[in-house]
Amino acid sequence: MNNPLLQEFDTAPFSNIENEHFLPGIKELIERTKAEIDAIANNHQEPTFQNTVEALENTGLQLDRATSIFFNLNSAETSEEIQKIAQKVSPLLTAFSNDLLLNEALFKRVKAVYDNRSTFNLNTEQNTLLDKQYKSFSRNGANLSEVQKKTLRKLDADLSQLKLTFGENVLAETNAYQMHLTDESDVNGLPVGAKEAAAQAAEEKGLEGWLITLDYPSYIPFMKYATNRELRKKLSLAFGARAFQDNKNNNEAQVLKIANLRHQRAQLLGYESHAHFVLEERMAETPEKVRSFLNELLEKAKPAAHKEFEELADFAKNLDGIEQLQKWDAAFYAEKLKQKKFDLDDEKLKPYFKLEHVIDGVFTVAKKLYGLSFAIDNSIDKYHHDVKTYRVTDDEGALVAIFYADFHPRPGKRQGAWMTSYKPQQKFHGINDRPHISIVCNFTKPTPTTPSLLTFNEVTTLFHEFGHALHGMLANTTYKSLSGTSVYWDFVELPSQILENWCYEKETLELFATHYKTGEVIPMDLVEKIKASATFHEGMQTLRQLSFGLLDMAWHAHSNPAEISNVKTFEVAAFSGTQLYPETPETCMSTAFSHIFQGGYSAGYYSYKWAEVLDADAFAYFQEEGIFNKKIADKFKTFVLSQGGTEDPMELYIKFRGQKPNPDALLKRAGLI
Repeated sequence: MNNPLLQEFDTAPFSNIENEHFLPGIKELIERTKAEIDAIANNHQEPTFQNTVEALENTGLQLDRATSIFFNLNSAETSEEIQKIAQKVSPLLTAFSNDLLLNEALFKRVKAVYDNRSTFNLNTEQNTLLDKQYKSFSRNGANLSEVQKKTLRKLDADLSQLKLTFGENVLAETNAYQMHLTDESDVNGLPVGAKEAAAQAAEEKGLEGWLITLDYPSYIPFMKYATNRELRKKLSLAFGARAFQDNKNNNEAQVLKIANLRHQRAQLLGYESHAHFVLEERMAETPEKVRSFLNELLEKAKPAAHKEFEELADFAKNLDGIEQLQKWDAAFYAEKLKQKKFDLDDEKLKPYFKLEHVIDGVFTVAKKLYGLSFAIDNSIDKYHHDVKTYRVTDDEGALVAIFYADFHPRPGKRQGAWMTSYKPQQKFHGINDRPHISIVCNFTKPTPTTPSLLTFNEVTTLFHEFGHALHGMLANTTYKSLSGTSVYWDFVELPSQILENWCYEKETLELFATHYKTGEVIPMDLVEKIKASATFHEGMQTLRQLSFGLLDMAWHAHSNPAEISNVKTFEVAAFSGTQLYPETPETCMSTAFSHIFQGGYSAGYYSYKWAEVLDADAFAYFQEEGIFNKKIADKFKTFVLSQGGTEDPMELYIKFRGQKPNPDALLKRAGLI
């Protein structure tokens, strides 16, 4: 019993957990959960909502907590050892999940409750839980024959391994590449902070000069500011070639296998494609609706995108004689053009966005909207010294959540930014059990002379992830599986994307955007420029997002992925309607498209744009009444943030807004109409 994962704990006991605890701990917790499930399946009493559906919802609480700790560490603080454990743990969990969902006696009981639901006098949330539970069985093979169930188990086991391998390969490729520069002219154009960070990275590796890597805080400033076009090309091709090279980290086989196995799985369950399977449980409902939505936006964005691209190409030609604009020119000349048009560049803005100030700013926004207070609490155990831990309370001082924040890149951390949870909110045994929420980002590290200063894009990223965190923190449902971000995937981005809007508002920026040296509040002319530049290259940005959504649908709504023999050729065809820059044969998006081949966005990447329609319409409502209007904030908290997945998302949205979302709000905000 000295395995901390097997003992009761509140906050995750990171400092007591050793890697060797994970495999035996998870194995033991699987066995305990199986015993809980068997007790429900073999109950001789008539199936009721309480003794079957609710009882099943409350199984495996400790297993869920242990696995959330493990997989969060595998994303934020991994090692070769953890990755090897993941390769053993994942198949065990997949087999366990299959055992549960293919358990005939258990399904019979759930089905009996489902078929007689009108007799149980259930409330909305109970009905939703029953519906979700029944579908989780039927959509995962409960109605299949024994032979088909065996096939399903094999498909699921293979997919779980392939997704892990895919992610490990992308991380290995990202970590393996470094561009070591020793000639100062090679870092010409780089801002002082980026140059200093590159020198620090070199020094940490015992090298002279500067080290540029594929981590975003290193990669993006180089692509945006470095004057040496050949080096930008070299770095761009390295980034685009991740997991697409002739080495052991190549993901082409993984991509084809994942697409194939997902298709086979969907067909086994009676669906036309993986996209048809996924979208049945989304607001969008069908691949046809998704394609129609994406193509409609494409039609509106394309003229603007082509106009912007021509302007950028002319600008680069007139400035530097560039005859053919390439992908590695995009960020560099866009930044120069933006500076010329708006007299605005990230380097002018960064001194006003010291990380600690931005954190205070997002906390103040949460206080003004939802009455939340954040107090740092160093007694809460953490998995890395970079992590900050907070106790979140409401106006009455009651605990709302525990909050973890992990902001800087390191070798064991995957790229990007995400929100996650270590403990869900639920009402259990008469107690409203509060959640433990975490956000993980990859922002520029402080250097010996400069604090961590964020680009404006990083500011919006922090607000975005914090919006997800609020969805988790303010959850107030009975059942954990309907709590917080456990909503339809194309609704989950509404709380995150709406919060980004506050970053562009004078009222918000005045709260936290102060110069890190002088304390001067950001000048209003800069605020006006931020607002004016908000739609800069919106046509091209929209085209880019739509291209990712269309690529995702191409992979997952294909009538027979077995016909696809070449990943790159297939991808080029999928991108053909959205292409602006010349094709680069050395690069491939799909082999590093972790969102859809490792994360949960398969057949769901469109949801970023879908949620943008919701967030533009919802924020327009705030603007009508005042962006810190308590009445509107309370409605958003009551009907969106606290409700999780307890009700149909469109119903919740209408309760908040009083009407369905108007797509014109997005097009207007983007300057496309």
